[in-house]
Amino acid sequence: MEAVIEIIGQLCNTQLAIHPDRIEKIPQSGSDRVYYRIYAGDKTYIATYNINAKETQTFIYFSKHFKQAGLPVPEIYGVNDADTLYIQEDLGTDSLLNKLEALGHGDAAYQLFQQSLVQLARMQVLGNAGLNYEQCLTAKEFGKQAIMSDLLYFKYYFLDTLQLPYDKQAMLDDFEALSTYLTHTQHKYFMYRDFQSRNIIVQNNAVYFIDYQGGMKGALQYDVASLLWQAKAELSEEWKNSLLDYYMDQVDILLPAPLDRITFVSQYNGYVLIRLLQVLGAYGFRGLFERKAHFLSSIPLALQNLKFFIDHKRIGIVTPEFDRVLKWVVADEIREKFVAPQANEDTPLVIEVNSFSYKRGIPVDDSENGGGFIFDMRGILNPGRFDDYKKLTGQDKPVQDFLDQRTKMGKYLNSVWDLVDITVEDYLKRGFSNLMINFGCTGGQHRSVFAAEQTARHLRNKYKVTVNLTHTNSANWVK
Repeated sequence: MEAVIEIIGQLCNTQLAIHPDRIEKIPQSGSDRVYYRIYAGDKTYIATYNINAKETQTFIYFSKHFKQAGLPVPEIYGVNDADTLYIQEDLGTDSLLNKLEALGHGDAAYQLFQQSLVQLARMQVLGNAGLNYEQCLTAKEFGKQAIMSDLLYFKYYFLDTLQLPYDKQAMLDDFEALSTYLTHTQHKYFMYRDFQSRNIIVQNNAVYFIDYQGGMKGALQYDVASLLWQAKAELSEEWKNSLLDYYMDQVDILLPAPLDRITFVSQYNGYVLIRLLQVLGAYGFRGLFERKAHFLSSIPLALQNLKFFIDHKRIGIVTPEFDRVLKWVVADEIREKFVAPQANEDTPLVIEVNSFSYKRGIPVDDSENGGGFIFDMRGILNPGRFDDYKKLTGQDKPVQDFLDQRTKMGKYLNSVWDLVDITVEDYLKRGFSNLMINFGCTGGQHRSVFAAEQTARHLRNKYKVTVNLTHTNSANWVK
């Protein structure tokens, strides 16, 4: 990380003529790109580090093209010679999803969705003009092969993990038929590919778009389907229908002839299905294979979204085996596999989470059965060895940032939670009353405190279980 920060500083000096006061790593989400916020006086900038030079080149090209077309994308200020690092305008941290959560599903949020669809239609149609699709990151067009790829992504990374019996050849035949049907769409323009509320930034009540480097030529319906059917947004059926009508009105303004709305909506439903399945494939890959908790926790909501679609929408083609399997996938017993058991007021289980110092001994479990977990944190680099952190603790943000950004703490805790969750779920099911989880390090002040805090939060959020958190060596912390 220090090497990347040094390169960012050099790029700021040579291409932006600024001298950063500080550069902070931004926590990563789903992608492999690493983001940094640059502070320089009263201004901030975003630096993006990505070893995939082709992805950087595509993003830079798209950004410059869209900016020239007057579209709401960030300004690019500089890029290094290797195309692995670029600096862009900082649009802030308020996404459309954040705004929806803060404002609720009222008029203010609805207007932001309308504004997003106005700008989406402009990006698709105006952004398509003169765009060199040879610059695309993967395929130049979201055609039959790309649709098949999304269907197979769902099959391999989600459907097959369920180990349900189905006719694989009949399923592939249905995939072939569906992808052929959706390929024959009338209107193909720029397709954002991941147009969802997290990738829409709201600044001063205006919307801006980010993360469009996966774009290609494709059907207009795909992007609007992605936004309106995003599971996390939980838009009502009334909103989905009225916003779709509003979007079609905006497209009609930009196209030489009005849309054939019956055909457009029929194929829109097909693209809704493709998008819902692509998202489930992504959640399966990131959650079931990479073990990222955020994606695992999103699966039940995505399945609920898919179930609503299957129960209420129709596409203009029959796919017998696929339809049969999808009804299995959204069955209650399948969805329940991904829903963590929840404690209630009658749940006897109380979990004791402790941090401790190995110099002063492991906490004693006085419960009737004893047992529990003890995790040794001494294999993680100790922030306490550095003067800046010596008098801080794992409760302080600078220490938390250090452990998040400069150590393997995230990977360690994911492995811990894989083990602990098995026991917690079993204890909840069997009505057990006690479990102790201990985290130890040399001084019981930094690493173990951070791990205990994060684990207590994880258990409360996931299981709604009672957790007593104790830092047993707090009286001896260096202050």
